[in-house]
Amino acid sequence: MSLKDSGFGKVAVLMGGRSAEREISLMSGKGVLAALRSRGVDAHPFDPSERDLGELKRERFDRCFIALHGRFGEDGTVQGALELMGIPYTGSGVMASSISIDKVTTKRVWLAENLPTPRYVLLRRGGFDRKQVMAVPDELGLPLIVKPAREGSSIGLARVEGYSGMAGAVEQAAKLDADVLCEQFIAGDEVTCPVLGSGDAARALPVIRIVAPEGNYDYQNKYFTDTTQYLVPCGLPAGEEQAIQALVLKAYRVLGCRGWGRIDVMIDARTRKPYLLEINTSPGMTSHSLVPMSARAAGVSYEDLCLDVLRAASLDHDVAPGGSA
Repeated sequence: MSLKDSGFGKVAVLMGGRSAEREISLMSGKGVLAALRSRGVDAHPFDPSERDLGELKRERFDRCFIALHGRFGEDGTVQGALELMGIPYTGSGVMASSISIDKVTTKRVWLAENLPTPRYVLLRRGGFDRKQVMAVPDELGLPLIVKPAREGSSIGLARVEGYSGMAGAVEQAAKLDADVLCEQFIAGDEVTCPVLGSGDAARALPVIRIVAPEGNYDYQNKYFTDTTQYLVPCGLPAGEEQAIQALVLKAYRVLGCRGWGRIDVMIDARTRKPYLLEINTSPGMTSHSLVPMSARAAGVSYEDLCLDVLRAASLDHDVAPGGSA
Protein backbone atom coordinates (compact mmCIF):
# COMPACT_ATOMS: atom_id res chain seq x y z
CA MET A 1 0.00 0.00 0.00
CA SER A 2 1.46 3.37 -0.95
CA LEU A 3 1.22 6.48 1.19
CA LYS A 4 -1.13 7.98 -1.36
CA ASP A 5 -3.42 4.97 -1.24
CA SER A 6 -3.56 4.58 2.55
CA GLY A 7 -6.57 6.89 2.75
CA PHE A 8 -5.59 8.28 6.12
CA GLY A 9 -3.55 11.28 5.00
CA LYS A 10 -0.92 12.66 7.34
CA VAL A 11 -1.27 11.02 10.76
CA ALA A 12 0.14 12.17 14.12
CA VAL A 13 0.69 9.50 16.77
CA LEU A 14 0.33 11.39 20.05
CA MET A 15 2.62 9.84 22.66
CA GLY A 16 4.48 10.72 25.82
CA GLY A 17 2.65 13.67 27.33
CA ARG A 18 2.84 14.94 30.89
CA SER A 19 1.02 12.30 32.93
CA ALA A 20 2.46 9.80 35.38
CA GLU A 21 2.02 7.25 32.60
CA ARG A 22 4.41 9.01 30.20
CA GLU A 23 6.84 6.07 30.08
CA ILE A 24 4.10 3.62 29.11
CA SER A 25 2.66 6.06 26.57
CA LEU A 26 6.01 6.32 24.80
CA MET A 27 6.16 2.52 24.59
CA SER A 28 2.60 2.38 23.22
CA GLY A 29 3.21 5.18 20.74
CA LYS A 30 6.37 3.67 19.31
CA GLY A 31 4.58 0.38 18.72
CA VAL A 32 1.63 2.08 17.01
CA LEU A 33 3.92 4.27 14.91
CA ALA A 34 5.90 1.27 13.63
CA ALA A 35 2.70 -0.66 12.90
CA LEU A 36 1.09 2.15 10.92
CA ARG A 37 4.25 2.83 8.93
CA SER A 38 4.55 -0.88 8.13
CA ARG A 39 1.14 -0.61 6.47
CA GLY A 40 2.04 2.43 4.40
CA VAL A 41 0.49 5.11 6.60
CA ASP A 42 2.21 8.51 6.59
CA ALA A 43 2.55 8.49 10.39
CA HIS A 44 4.69 10.80 12.54
CA PRO A 45 5.46 10.86 16.29
CA PHE A 46 4.14 13.86 18.22
CA ASP A 47 4.82 14.46 21.93
CA PRO A 48 2.51 17.17 23.35
CA SER A 49 4.89 17.75 26.25
CA GLU A 50 7.58 18.87 23.80
CA ARG A 51 5.53 20.53 21.05
CA ASP A 52 2.59 22.91 20.97
CA LEU A 53 -0.62 21.18 19.92
CA GLY A 54 -1.25 24.03 17.49
CA GLU A 55 1.52 22.61 15.32
CA LEU A 56 -0.86 19.79 14.39
CA LYS A 57 -3.00 22.32 12.54
CA ARG A 58 -0.09 24.31 11.13
CA GLU A 59 1.59 21.16 9.82
CA ARG A 60 -1.68 19.99 8.27
CA PHE A 61 -2.16 16.68 10.02
CA ASP A 62 -5.32 14.95 8.85
CA ARG A 63 -5.98 12.79 11.91
CA CYS A 64 -4.46 11.74 15.22
CA PHE A 65 -3.94 8.37 16.84
CA ILE A 66 -4.04 9.07 20.57
CA ALA A 67 -1.53 6.82 22.35
CA LEU A 68 -1.47 9.07 25.41
CA HIS A 69 -2.48 7.62 28.77
CA GLY A 70 -3.85 9.35 31.86
CA ARG A 71 -4.09 13.10 32.41
CA PHE A 72 -3.72 15.49 29.49
CA GLY A 73 -4.36 12.69 27.01
CA GLU A 74 -7.13 10.38 28.15
CA ASP A 75 -9.20 12.89 30.13
CA GLY A 76 -10.89 14.97 27.44
CA THR A 77 -8.34 17.81 27.37
CA VAL A 78 -6.48 16.80 24.21
CA GLN A 79 -9.77 15.65 22.71
CA GLY A 80 -11.20 19.15 23.26
CA ALA A 81 -8.21 20.78 21.59
CA LEU A 82 -8.52 18.49 18.59
CA GLU A 83 -12.24 19.25 18.37
CA LEU A 84 -11.46 22.97 18.19
CA MET A 85 -8.88 22.37 15.45
CA GLY A 86 -11.21 20.03 13.56
CA ILE A 87 -8.73 17.15 13.48
CA PRO A 88 -10.36 13.70 13.85
CA TYR A 89 -8.87 11.53 16.59
CA THR A 90 -9.07 7.98 17.84
CA GLY A 91 -11.07 6.86 20.84
CA SER A 92 -13.81 8.48 22.89
CA GLY A 93 -14.94 12.08 22.66
CA VAL A 94 -14.57 14.92 25.16
CA MET A 95 -17.35 14.05 27.60
CA ALA A 96 -16.92 10.27 27.57
CA SER A 97 -13.16 10.69 28.07
CA SER A 98 -13.53 13.12 30.98
CA ILE A 99 -16.11 10.91 32.70
CA SER A 100 -14.18 7.70 32.17
CA ILE A 101 -10.85 8.98 33.54
CA ASP A 102 -12.58 9.64 36.86
CA LYS A 103 -13.18 6.30 38.56
CA VAL A 104 -15.74 7.74 40.98
CA THR A 105 -17.80 9.50 38.30
CA THR A 106 -17.67 6.31 36.23
CA LYS A 107 -18.99 4.32 39.17
CA ARG A 108 -21.82 6.79 39.68
CA VAL A 109 -22.92 6.42 36.06
CA TRP A 110 -22.76 2.64 36.25
CA LEU A 111 -24.69 2.56 39.52
CA ALA A 112 -27.35 4.86 38.02
CA GLU A 113 -27.74 2.29 35.24
CA ASN A 114 -27.93 -0.59 37.77
CA LEU A 115 -24.57 -2.02 36.68
CA PRO A 116 -22.54 -3.79 39.38
CA THR A 117 -19.39 -2.14 40.75
CA PRO A 118 -17.69 -2.56 44.16
CA ARG A 119 -18.84 -0.39 47.05
CA TYR A 120 -16.64 2.63 47.72
CA VAL A 121 -15.81 5.58 49.93
CA LEU A 122 -14.49 8.83 48.44
CA LEU A 123 -11.97 10.87 50.42
CA ARG A 124 -11.32 14.40 49.17
CA ARG A 125 -8.00 16.06 49.97
CA GLY A 126 -8.49 18.58 52.76
CA GLY A 127 -11.92 17.12 53.44
CA PHE A 128 -11.02 14.20 55.70
CA ASP A 129 -9.10 13.56 58.88
CA ARG A 130 -7.42 10.53 60.42
CA LYS A 131 -10.62 9.46 62.16
CA GLN A 132 -12.49 9.33 58.85
CA VAL A 133 -9.65 7.40 57.20
CA MET A 134 -9.62 4.81 59.95
CA ALA A 135 -13.40 4.43 59.70
CA VAL A 136 -13.24 3.29 56.05
CA PRO A 137 -12.45 -0.38 56.85
CA ASP A 138 -15.51 -0.48 59.12
CA GLU A 139 -17.65 0.44 56.13
CA LEU A 140 -15.96 -1.55 53.35
CA GLY A 141 -14.35 -4.42 55.24
CA LEU A 142 -10.78 -5.70 54.94
CA PRO A 143 -8.83 -6.12 52.80
CA LEU A 144 -9.71 -3.10 50.68
CA ILE A 145 -8.23 -1.18 47.77
CA VAL A 146 -6.98 2.43 47.89
CA LYS A 147 -6.15 4.31 44.69
CA PRO A 148 -6.12 7.79 43.15
CA ALA A 149 -9.43 8.61 41.50
CA ARG A 150 -7.83 9.72 38.23
CA GLU A 151 -4.71 7.64 37.55
CA GLY A 152 -4.19 4.54 35.45
CA SER A 153 -1.70 1.69 35.09
CA SER A 154 -2.24 0.83 38.79
CA ILE A 155 -0.12 3.86 39.75
CA GLY A 156 -0.66 4.70 43.42
CA LEU A 157 -2.83 1.62 44.02
CA ALA A 158 -2.48 -0.24 47.31
CA ARG A 159 -4.19 -3.24 48.83
CA VAL A 160 -4.74 -2.58 52.52
CA GLU A 161 -4.82 -5.65 54.75
CA GLY A 162 -5.33 -3.97 58.13
CA TYR A 163 -6.10 -0.69 59.88
CA SER A 164 -2.40 0.06 60.27
CA GLY A 165 -1.98 0.28 56.50
CA MET A 166 -4.75 2.81 55.84
CA ALA A 167 -2.98 6.08 56.60
CA GLY A 168 0.05 5.30 54.45
CA ALA A 169 -2.02 4.07 51.49
CA VAL A 170 -4.26 7.15 51.55
CA GLU A 171 -1.27 9.47 51.89
CA GLN A 172 0.44 7.86 48.89
CA ALA A 173 -2.68 8.09 46.71
CA ALA A 174 -3.30 11.69 47.78
CA LYS A 175 0.10 12.69 46.40
CA LEU A 176 -1.19 11.80 42.94
CA ASP A 177 -4.76 13.06 43.10
CA ALA A 178 -6.97 15.35 45.14
CA ASP A 179 -9.54 12.56 45.36
CA VAL A 180 -8.74 9.18 46.89
CA LEU A 181 -10.95 6.20 46.11
CA CYS A 182 -11.29 3.49 48.76
CA GLU A 183 -12.94 0.43 47.26
CA GLN A 184 -14.37 -2.84 48.48
CA PHE A 185 -12.01 -5.71 47.63
CA ILE A 186 -13.58 -8.47 45.56
CA ALA A 187 -11.77 -11.79 45.99
CA GLY A 188 -11.83 -13.90 42.86
CA ASP A 189 -10.83 -13.92 39.20
CA GLU A 190 -9.47 -10.73 37.69
CA VAL A 191 -10.37 -10.31 34.02
CA THR A 192 -10.36 -7.63 31.38
CA CYS A 193 -12.35 -7.25 28.17
CA PRO A 194 -11.55 -4.91 25.25
CA VAL A 195 -14.22 -3.31 23.09
CA LEU A 196 -13.91 -2.11 19.49
CA GLY A 197 -16.37 0.12 17.68
CA SER A 198 -19.15 2.50 18.60
CA GLY A 199 -22.82 2.38 19.53
CA ASP A 200 -24.76 -0.65 18.38
CA ALA A 201 -21.82 -1.72 16.20
CA ALA A 202 -19.46 -2.02 19.17
CA ARG A 203 -18.20 -5.55 19.81
CA ALA A 204 -16.43 -7.18 22.72
CA LEU A 205 -13.17 -9.04 22.10
CA PRO A 206 -12.17 -12.22 23.99
CA VAL A 207 -11.94 -11.92 27.76
CA ILE A 208 -8.45 -12.21 29.29
CA ARG A 209 -7.99 -13.70 32.76
CA ILE A 210 -5.07 -12.19 34.69
CA VAL A 211 -3.09 -14.28 37.16
CA ALA A 212 -0.52 -12.06 38.88
CA PRO A 213 2.11 -13.13 41.45
CA GLU A 214 0.36 -13.33 44.83
CA GLY A 215 -2.65 -11.68 43.22
CA ASN A 216 -0.77 -8.36 43.01
CA TYR A 217 -1.35 -6.87 39.57
CA ASP A 218 0.58 -3.67 40.24
CA TYR A 219 2.52 -1.30 37.95
CA GLN A 220 5.66 -3.46 38.03
CA ASN A 221 3.86 -6.75 37.37
CA LYS A 222 1.73 -5.07 34.71
CA TYR A 223 4.55 -3.79 32.52
CA PHE A 224 7.99 -4.94 33.56
CA THR A 225 7.88 -8.60 34.59
CA ASP A 226 7.10 -11.81 32.77
CA THR A 227 5.67 -13.64 35.78
CA THR A 228 2.10 -12.41 35.35
CA GLN A 229 -0.02 -14.88 33.35
CA TYR A 230 -2.56 -13.73 30.79
CA LEU A 231 -4.99 -16.48 29.89
CA VAL A 232 -6.84 -16.24 26.59
CA PRO A 233 -8.95 -18.27 26.10
CA CYS A 234 -9.79 -17.23 29.65
CA GLY A 235 -10.90 -20.68 30.83
CA LEU A 236 -13.95 -19.37 32.68
CA PRO A 237 -16.99 -21.63 33.22
CA ALA A 238 -19.38 -21.98 30.30
CA GLY A 239 -21.46 -18.87 29.72
CA GLU A 240 -19.44 -16.59 32.01
CA GLU A 241 -17.31 -15.10 29.26
CA GLN A 242 -20.37 -14.23 27.19
CA ALA A 243 -22.07 -12.69 30.24
CA ILE A 244 -19.02 -10.55 30.97
CA GLN A 245 -18.80 -9.43 27.35
CA ALA A 246 -22.46 -8.38 27.44
CA LEU A 247 -21.94 -6.50 30.72
CA VAL A 248 -18.83 -4.75 29.41
CA LEU A 249 -20.61 -3.67 26.23
CA LYS A 250 -23.42 -2.11 28.22
CA ALA A 251 -20.95 -0.39 30.56
CA TYR A 252 -19.06 1.00 27.55
CA ARG A 253 -22.18 2.26 25.83
CA VAL A 254 -23.75 3.97 28.85
CA LEU A 255 -20.58 6.05 29.24
CA GLY A 256 -20.90 7.14 25.62
CA CYS A 257 -17.54 5.67 24.62
CA ARG A 258 -16.54 5.12 21.03
CA GLY A 259 -13.69 3.75 18.93
CA TRP A 260 -12.16 1.41 21.44
CA GLY A 261 -11.61 0.81 25.13
CA ARG A 262 -10.96 -1.83 27.76
CA ILE A 263 -12.90 -2.57 30.94
CA ASP A 264 -11.48 -4.35 33.98
CA VAL A 265 -13.74 -6.71 35.94
CA MET A 266 -13.50 -8.76 39.14
CA ILE A 267 -15.52 -11.96 39.51
CA ASP A 268 -16.52 -12.82 43.07
CA ALA A 269 -15.12 -16.30 43.73
CA ARG A 270 -18.06 -17.26 45.94
CA THR A 271 -21.05 -15.92 43.99
CA ARG A 272 -19.45 -15.72 40.50
CA LYS A 273 -20.97 -12.24 40.18
CA PRO A 274 -18.90 -9.86 38.01
CA TYR A 275 -18.10 -6.34 39.27
CA LEU A 276 -16.99 -3.51 36.97
CA LEU A 277 -13.81 -1.82 38.19
CA GLU A 278 -12.84 0.84 35.65
CA ILE A 279 -12.54 1.65 31.96
CA ASN A 280 -9.54 2.67 29.88
CA THR A 281 -10.47 4.81 26.86
CA SER A 282 -6.90 4.96 25.52
CA PRO A 283 -5.60 1.47 26.31
CA GLY A 284 -1.96 0.48 26.31
CA MET A 285 -0.38 -0.83 23.13
CA THR A 286 2.94 -2.11 24.53
CA SER A 287 4.35 -5.62 24.22
CA HIS A 288 2.62 -6.46 27.54
CA SER A 289 -0.67 -4.75 26.70
CA LEU A 290 -3.96 -6.58 26.77
CA VAL A 291 -5.99 -5.18 23.87
CA PRO A 292 -3.50 -6.44 21.25
CA MET A 293 -3.36 -9.78 23.07
CA SER A 294 -7.12 -10.18 23.01
CA ALA A 295 -7.34 -9.01 19.39
CA ARG A 296 -4.70 -11.56 18.38
CA ALA A 297 -6.83 -14.30 19.97
CA ALA A 298 -9.69 -13.09 17.76
CA GLY A 299 -7.49 -13.32 14.67
CA VAL A 300 -6.67 -9.59 14.43
CA SER A 301 -2.97 -8.71 14.16
CA TYR A 302 -1.40 -5.76 15.99
CA GLU A 303 -1.04 -3.90 12.69
CA ASP A 304 -4.65 -4.51 11.67
CA LEU A 305 -5.82 -3.46 15.14
CA CYS A 306 -3.98 -0.15 14.78
CA LEU A 307 -5.55 0.39 11.35
CA ASP A 308 -9.04 -0.45 12.67
CA VAL A 309 -8.68 2.04 15.52
CA LEU A 310 -7.29 4.74 13.21
CA ARG A 311 -10.04 4.12 10.65
CA ALA A 312 -12.64 4.97 13.31
CA ALA A 313 -11.07 8.36 14.13
CA SER A 314 -13.76 11.05 14.30
CA LEU A 315 -14.96 14.25 15.94
CA ASP A 316 -17.84 14.62 18.39
CA HIS A 317 -19.98 16.56 15.91
CA ASP A 318 -19.47 13.79 13.33
CA VAL A 319 -21.09 11.18 15.57
CA ALA A 320 -24.69 10.35 14.71
CA PRO A 321 -27.39 10.56 17.44
CA GLY A 322 -27.38 6.76 17.73
CA GLY A 323 -23.73 6.83 18.75
CA SER A 324 -22.14 5.52 15.54
CA ALA A 325 -19.57 7.62 13.78
